[in-house]
Order: sequence, then C-alpha cells, then structure tokens
Amino acid sequence: MDMIEEHFQQSSQALGLAARTPDFMDAIRASTRACVKCLRDGGKLLIAGNGGSAGDAQHIAGEFLSRLNFDRAPLAAVALTTDTSVLTAIGNDYGYEHVFERQVRGLARPRDVFIAISTSGRSPNILRALAAGREMGTVNIGLGAAAGEMRRDCDIYIGVPSTSTPMIQQIYMVAAHALCGTVEQALFGGAAR
Repeated sequence: MDMIEEHFQQSSQALGLAARTPDFMDAIRASTRACVKCLRDGGKLLIAGNGGSAGDAQHIAGEFLSRLNFDRAPLAAVALTTDTSVLTAIGNDYGYEHVFERQVRGLARPRDVFIAISTSGRSPNILRALAAGREMGTVNIGLGAAAGEMRRDCDIYIGVPSTSTPMIQQIYMVAAHALCGTVEQALFGGAAR
C-alpha cells in the first residue's frame, strides 16, 4: 500500500470512529441548536482559528453567508481571520495572543455564538477569545482535539476522537458541513431551489 492509499484508509477509519462516538455526534447536534437559536434571535456567528484553521473559519463563514445545499437568505457569520489591518494592528499594539480576544470584545453581543477552532485545543489567542466570550455571554463552541485545553471555556465542545492533526482537521470540517447543512435545513426547510 502506498502513502496515498494509507492516508485514505486512515481518513476513512477516523471518520467512521467519529460517526460512532456518541459525545462527538451529540456535540454537533447541540451546536446546531445553539446556532439556530442565535440566528433566529437576530444574533451572529463569530468564527476564528489559526493557520489552516483560519482558512477553515473563512470556509465556514462562507457556507453560512452564501449557501451550502440550496439558495436561501444569507446567515450572519463573520470570520475573525480576514481583516489584515485589524489583525496586524492588534498583533502589533497588544500582541498576537489578543488578535481574536479584542475582536470578540468589540463585535460580540450576549447570546451570539463564537466558534473557536484549534486543532491542538491550546492556541493562546483562541483560549483568550473564549474567555472573553464567556465574560460577554456568548455561546462558545469549540472544534478541535478531544483532549483540548480550550474545552474548559466551551459551552459545547466538538472534540474529534483522534490525535492526528490531519485527521482532526478533516473530521472537524465534515462536522462543520453537517452543522451548516442542518442549520440551513432548520431555518429554511431544506428544499433545494
């Protein structure tokens, strides 16, 4: 078996394990309910992560604002990873560990949802943003490793049952697509248009 086949086999096994892990699946369902409630109540979703997870934050925000499975009204979602002026100003003036915390403090309102992505579950800027969200009354959802430190400040934690960085990243994006699709279905009825 070559590396490509091995990667696909490992991915399939990791995804199968996640699908058979009740806590993991229940966390996605709970996240769906939290996002639906937030959006129905006129709130917004704030999403953040570093590196590849920054791209994933943007991907998730795009699914909510644009569409996933069918045409529908846009849903309020903001990736906190996209404004280079904000990121570099905060990083320069306060330090990189504050880049998401400052945005949460400035943009979040009570009962908004903050979705924090950290493959390791211990990124300092994510931990600070979660603590700020907790102070401000956001519903904090975490996506990352099952044993992540960020779990302590999350109301809902989608902990991927794997220790492999690529597997964690792949599986939390499958979870994010399930979340987006289920929110779409709940808010708009799911009929493809």
